[in-house]
Amino acid sequence: MNIINLFRISLKALYSNKFRALLTMLGIIIGVAAVIAMLAIGQGSKQSIQDEISKMGSNMLMIQPGADMFQGARMSASATQTMVLEDYEAIKANCTYLAAVSPMVNANGQAIYGSNNTPVGMQGVNEDFLHIRKFTINSGRMFSEREIAVSAKVCVLGQTVVEDLFGAGVDPVGKSIRYNKIPFEVIGVLSEKGENGMGQDQDNVILAPYTTVQKRIMAITYLQGIYTSTTNEEVTQKAKAEVEAIMRSQHNIKEGDSDDFNVRSQQEMLTMFSSTSTVMTILLAVIAGISLIVGGIGIMNIMFVSVTERTREIGLRMAVGARGRDILSQFLIEAVLISVLGGIIGVAIGVGSASIIRNTLHWPVVITSFSIVLSFAVCTFTGVFFGWYPAKKAANLDPIDAIRYE
Repeated sequence: MNIINLFRISLKALYSNKFRALLTMLGIIIGVAAVIAMLAIGQGSKQSIQDEISKMGSNMLMIQPGADMFQGARMSASATQTMVLEDYEAIKANCTYLAAVSPMVNANGQAIYGSNNTPVGMQGVNEDFLHIRKFTINSGRMFSEREIAVSAKVCVLGQTVVEDLFGAGVDPVGKSIRYNKIPFEVIGVLSEKGENGMGQDQDNVILAPYTTVQKRIMAITYLQGIYTSTTNEEVTQKAKAEVEAIMRSQHNIKEGDSDDFNVRSQQEMLTMFSSTSTVMTILLAVIAGISLIVGGIGIMNIMFVSVTERTREIGLRMAVGARGRDILSQFLIEAVLISVLGGIIGVAIGVGSASIIRNTLHWPVVITSFSIVLSFAVCTFTGVFFGWYPAKKAANLDPIDAIRYE
């Protein structure tokens, strides 16, 4: 018997019991839809994290003081004073893989303008910080080398600070604010950047010359960090190794001794977040895939029922010349058709659900062709795997016993 006739017989058998076939498909439909939706959410989260880290500067290196020991107790990194301006100058002068280098000191305080005030951090940096963090100036300008040299009381505001102090749509360039009772002239405003992958508002920031923050705000001589940007992403690891060598030389760290600093790259953060996101995506897909197993068991159950109901039909067909492999192929085709038709409906529902989630909840969702192909492959495998045994049982029936079956 040719394959076309087998398909016709299988479709006719399914159509005659269409409600039962639809109920059998439900497990497959739910499973496929859940797998596609979960993979889309997982891939969307992963892509969102990658995009956010790229916005922060995908080729950025952060050098921070390491935790130190005092009387047997390990101090926090913020309490150490192992990084100084000479470290920044050595890195800037000797590292060949860096495109930009900026010192970093952070102060916390209250910004005040008139009757408005807001708590905000002030970051002491130089002009290279804009390139490193991919900030741009929306209005005004960045402070100059001369203003850094004289510790000028000038600052550049993020959009959130502007709105909190001056109101939306106001250009504060040329006006003065007070930060921890010290007056600062606003010389520029940063373009809006939004929240990063950790939910932090990147626009709630004030930039000022690092010398100003050191001397006038914090009264310190050390640095709290150094931010750098490599010439391109491919040389990040080479730049990291070079920075570590320069820092060890600057701090006279002997071979085998622990570093008193840490060098971290955005690529390491990206790898960490991506691996975590991948594990969560796989976990979600596995949980959703349990529905496919349940659906497969449903297919096996219904195929057993179908074999039992059609025992006399099977006997008659075998009596007039149908071979065992014809019976096997017929019931196997029925199982695969149920699975694949359920998969098609499940794909449509899964894609639709992912689109609804993206448009209503505004979650990052990425529907990939891989998830659709995987779903169809799993559907076909499920139909063959769970349909094989009932089909084999039908093919092994004795024609005489089948004809006599009541």
